Order: sequence, then structure tokens, then C-alpha cells
Amino acid sequence: QVQVVESGGGLVQSGDSLRVSCAVSGHTFTPSRMEWFRQCPGKDRDFVAGIWWSGGSTTYADSVKGRFTISRVNDESTAYLQMNNLKPEDTAVYYCRATIGAKTYWGQGTQVTVSS
Repeated sequence: QVQVVESGGGLVQSGDSLRVSCAVSGHTFTPSRMEWFRQCPGKDRDFVAGIWWSGGSTTYADSVKGRFTISRVNDESTAYLQMNNLKPEDTAVYYCRATIGAKTYWGQGTQVTVSS
């Protein structure tokens, strides 16, 4: 059974940095893509960043370009989201989604709170 587990969230101040992690286990095949989304209460879940496992090409939402960096560790099936210069509007639950074959798998999310 595939499991996706996020970790590393927390409470930080505006301007601080934080790194959240996403670990995938229980799979036979390597994920083809991993993505980060975020969701505020009462709002839609929005795309933040994504990375293709093969080649490592990345995409970002305009709101985080230049501040966030997504990366992956091939042998560990783990992806990271390095978040710099955090702003209060970055406050959300951050979710990881892994694509393996034709299926996608979501984690339970990790809370990131940025105080002003």
C-alpha cells in the first residue's frame, strides 16, 4: 500500500525559512512526478510546485517563484520544498501528491504558519 507522508511544518516568523519533506513508501515503481499543494481554510487546494522525477525539471506557482525550491532524492523517493522569505500569506496546510503509474496519492498534509 502506497503511503505519502509529509513532515517539517511549523510556526515561523515572516522572513524565515522552512523545509518540508514528503516521503513515499510501499511502492514498486518510482514516482514519475511529485508536487506540493497548499490549502487555507475555506479555500481551494492550490498548486505550489512540482518536479519530474526523470530529469528533475520543475514548475512553480507565480506566488512562490524565487522563494520556494522543490527538489528530490532519487534513492529515497523523497521530495523537499525549501521555503525562503516566508510571508503570512504562505500560511496553509501543505500537501504532497505523488504520481506513480496512472495513479496519484495524497498525504495528510503538514501545517505551515507564518506570523507577521
